[in-house]
Order: sequence, then structure tokens, then C-alpha cells
Amino acid sequence: MAMSSFTPRVSLPFECRSDSGISGAIPRPDDARFTRKLNTASSVKQPFGVSSLILRFPPNFVRQLSNKARRNCSNIGVAQIVAASWSNNQPPFAAAAAKAAVSVPITAGEDVVVDNNNNNNNNIIINDDKDLGNDSKFVQFEASFLNGDGSVAIHAGERLGRGIVTDAITTPVVNTSAYFFKKTIDLIDFKEKRSISFEYGRYGNPTTEVLENKISQLEGAESTLILASGMCASTVMMLALVPAGGHIVTTTDCYRKTRIFIETFLPKMGITASVIDPADIAGLEHALNNHKVSLFFTESPTNPFLRCVDIELVSKMCHAKGAVVCIDGTFATPLNQKALALGADIILHSATKYLGGHNDVLAGCISGSTEIVSQVRNVHHVLGGTLNPNAAYLIIRGMKTLKLRVQQQNSTAQRMAELLEAHPKVRRVYYPGLKSHPEHELAKKQMTGFGGVVSFEVDGDLETTIKFVDSLKIPYIAPSFGGCESIVDQPAIMSYWDLSQSERAKYGILDNLVRFSFGVEDYEDLEADVLQALEKI
Repeated sequence: MAMSSFTPRVSLPFECRSDSGISGAIPRPDDARFTRKLNTASSVKQPFGVSSLILRFPPNFVRQLSNKARRNCSNIGVAQIVAASWSNNQPPFAAAAAKAAVSVPITAGEDVVVDNNNNNNNNIIINDDKDLGNDSKFVQFEASFLNGDGSVAIHAGERLGRGIVTDAITTPVVNTSAYFFKKTIDLIDFKEKRSISFEYGRYGNPTTEVLENKISQLEGAESTLILASGMCASTVMMLALVPAGGHIVTTTDCYRKTRIFIETFLPKMGITASVIDPADIAGLEHALNNHKVSLFFTESPTNPFLRCVDIELVSKMCHAKGAVVCIDGTFATPLNQKALALGADIILHSATKYLGGHNDVLAGCISGSTEIVSQVRNVHHVLGGTLNPNAAYLIIRGMKTLKLRVQQQNSTAQRMAELLEAHPKVRRVYYPGLKSHPEHELAKKQMTGFGGVVSFEVDGDLETTIKFVDSLKIPYIAPSFGGCESIVDQPAIMSYWDLSQSERAKYGILDNLVRFSFGVEDYEDLEADVLQALEKI
């Protein structure tokens, strides 16, 4: 079938990428600038702007294929079709592109530098650079219209810079475990770092990369690495950044499995740890002065008491001693707290929680400078723990409603915390938004919202608390938090049941402690449910 005439939307040929240190791969740009030589000798019109180094199929391209090929193009076959095109030096339709009217002259063979640091842009700017000669031009993206976190969570990494471009609004799921090279010489060029390509699924995936770019934009980070779970992100990060014989400083209140890894696994490599209260600045100073601290790692807010760490202060203290600062911001979300802007080197999330937001996917991520994230990425490529592209798609989809969900959860949690604190059957409430919280003033300084989780102590013993939890009708009794559905649990049972009552008390985990993650249900329904359950005890 003859192809109908069309005016092509032309972009520069896409170059996939992988990381250094693995199978001779070239260094991963990680949103930094990189250059390549153009092979086309003709000038190219860019009527729609260039959002990445990508291959754009013309609008009617898929319609010209057979039914079978068309079905493949919509999902799995995208990998083969795009990978085949990536491996060519000359992009398809380059000849047609050469016939387009000229509006942005680019000389064949010149260096074109693409600045991917601002994937949230739609505009191309060609600038002269005298240091590189009068004929050298730079292609860069100009920040133009995405200023709010909600807009960034929706569009960053996709419409404004994904590596696979179709006419679909949603990002395609590229289900492939490997990527092929058209000729052996292409493989040699890749191995000798003359070209950039994906190589193997464990080292990168186009769908997963969209998610990484989206999170980077939201966090204000140079680079993001997505992994199979939050715990995977934590453990790989520590293994990558703390040398044998190194020292970690962490806090008393934290996720139990993280504490287990620090206290039982890391000592096998000679790595020791100091454990301090989240507000114990003197304890941090003592640890920094008496140990060669490699890493300060804490949650803020913490789990389950929602304690807050002065990120700006501890970052200054640690940096003065050469220590890296990693903040687990899962409870805060990127909307309520910007840890990197406060001075932290790494921000870590269990993307299972608020980022995914629908209790249907496991993932973790770390964001920070390209230098630090690349160190973690190389270890990750050895250890595995790769996120499936289908899971990456679920998080991409979930993040589009992140701001809407977090705003609702912030509001509900604040109102419920105030209600619970005033209730005679509640002994104590832990929530940064309350004046009674020990770090309330700090939280107001470094957070724009206080999150959707409230912990509190019921006026009673284990059995009384069980009766309260079982009387609730809306929340599920389950681990995790941050999803659309409300979730409730007793930490003494859910996370610490293998310990005796006295051992649990050492961590502050009392039998009457409840952790309530509020979803996006109507506040009035949640309030009525909590009040009726309290009346049952």
C-alpha cells in the first residue's frame, strides 16, 4: 500500500543509553548534557520543538502496517520497532525531513548538545558559543510553563521528553528483556563508547526511564534510579556508598527492616552504626567527631512516630565531615518536602506508597546528583532488583494524581489528628501538624504539608486496641500506607509481634499504638467511622 503524503514531525535520531562499569557500557548521561554528530547534511525544520533525542513516527505510520504489526506497535512490539530504528545511523523519513522548510539551520557533522536537565520544556533554543567556534550551536530546552508540582507530576518525562514517541497520550509499556544491534559494528561502536544504546533490561528500559525522569523533575534532582522496592533502594544505596569498615549514623525511630539491615547485615562487612534520637544534634556531632562517618541516613518524618529531622542543619554538619546525607522522604512525599533543596545529597522513597498511590505496585527510588546516583546504579546493575516496566507504568499513572491525593490526605490527617487529640479515649497523638508534636515548629519550617499518616495511642491495653481496630469499617487492616484506601494497623502486632512486650517497649512500640493511613475517602465518612469505633471501647 502506498503511503499517503504527509508533513513529517521530525526530531533528531534517538540514542539509547546505559551505564558505565557494566559490560563495557558507556557512561550514562543521567540528564546531563551530551553530544553526538549529526549525519544528515540538510537543514531540518522543527515545527513542534524537540523534547528529547527521539525518533518520531509520522502520524499515519502505524496505520500503514498490517493488522498484526499494528497490534504489536501498540505495546510489546514498540521495543523491536524503536530499537531497530535506534540502531540506524540515518533515521527513517530523514529524506522526507530534508524536504521540509528550513527554520532552524543545523550544519551536518556539527556537535549538537542537548540539555536534558530540563525535561519539562517544549522549546528549543539554538545558541552560538564563541568558545566552540562560530559554527557551533547548542540545542537546549527552555523552562517555559511547568511551574507547579502537580503539573510536573503529570507531564514531566512523558509529553516533554520521553524516549518513545507515538501519538498516544500515555507512555507505552516496553516489555522486552534485551535490545538488539542491527550489525556487529553497531555493537562494537557501543562497546567502544562511540554510540549510546540500551543493551539489557537490567540496565535500563524506556518506560522505566520515563518514571525516573518524572521523579527527578519533581525532586529537583539531576538523576533518579528506580528499583524493585523501597527496601531494595535502601540496601543497595548503603552497599554502594558505605565502604567496608565505614560508619553510619541513623535514628532510633525508623522502619524496622531498615534497622535490621543496619544492625545485622552491615556488621558482616565491618560497617558500624551510631543510633541517635532524631533531634539529638549533640549525638550527631559526637558521632561525626569520633568516627569516620560515611553516611547519615534517616527518615523524616519517621516511622511510626513521625519525628522530623532538621535536614538543613544535619546536612551542614555532615558535609563538613565529608559524610553523605540520605533522607527517606516516603512519609513526606516530594510535594510536602524538598529534601535536596534543604541540603540533603539523596532523597529516597518507597514508591509503593504515595508515588504509586493505589496499593497495587512495589517500587523504590533514590534521587540526587548524577555522581552519587551513578555509584548506586552500578551496584544495582550487579545485584539486580530491577523494576518491571509494567510496574513502572503503574507508578507513572499513579503520579498523575499525586497532588490531588496528597492534598486530600494532608487535609484529612490534620483534621483527624486534632479530633483524636481532643478525644477522651485517646491518650496521645503523633502528627507533625499538631502543636504538641516535638518538631512541630521544624516541620512548619521545612514542610508544606504534614502527610496523611497519624499515629496515636488508644486509652487501653492490647485487647482494647484490637477492639477499636476491628470496629472500624472503612480502613483495611494491612501494612503499608499512602494509597487511595485508608489502612490501619497496630505496630505491636503488624511489625513487632515476634518481640516480647518489654522488647517492643524499648522501641516505644506500646500495645495500644495505632498507625492510621488516611486515604482519599470523604472526611465526614472517616470521622464518623473513627468516632463510632472509639465508642465501642
